[in-house]
Amino acid sequence: MIASAPTKGRLLLATPPLEDPNFDRTVIYVLEHHDEGALGLVLNRPSPEELGDALSAWTAVQPDPSTVFVGGPVEPDALIAIARMREAAAADADPEHLAPLSGDLASADLAADPDEVIPSISALRVFRGYAGWGPGQLEGEIEAGAWLVLDPEPNDLFTHEPDELWRVVLRRQPGRLAWLADAPDDL
Repeated sequence: MIASAPTKGRLLLATPPLEDPNFDRTVIYVLEHHDEGALGLVLNRPSPEELGDALSAWTAVQPDPSTVFVGGPVEPDALIAIARMREAAAADADPEHLAPLSGDLASADLAADPDEVIPSISALRVFRGYAGWGPGQLEGEIEAGAWLVLDPEPNDLFTHEPDELWRVVLRRQPGRLAWLADAPDDL
């Protein structure tokens, strides 16, 4: 059983005790969190990589910046797509091409015919790699203060300003927690 509160569907914000350069000031959306570990995607690391010719049809639903994001250091050759389903599609999501995650979010199958999937979604973000934790690892890092666990807002996954997401999420928090948004990079 997970010792701390599950983080699936929530955001992890890196704090200064986390010294791993892969995660400095990152915002991670948690896709899975259970006894075997956790898996998430870094939301605020766009790369210069664009979708290749084989995936170019998907760019029609990519918000700016329409690049591939660095989802994390694990399996950097893996592409993971997260889509926002349209309201009508959310109830009738095709499990073959759109696997519901949380609310109106789904994992999209990039091998599917885009013409079959795009009418059901309003936005798509593609990530290369992911962040992963073994059993108990994420719980230990949270307890050590390396991560803040916060609720996402609908546009966090598809923000047009991913470089500002860490500060934006902190600024909307109540009380002194919002002050962290203005902390210098080198405390």
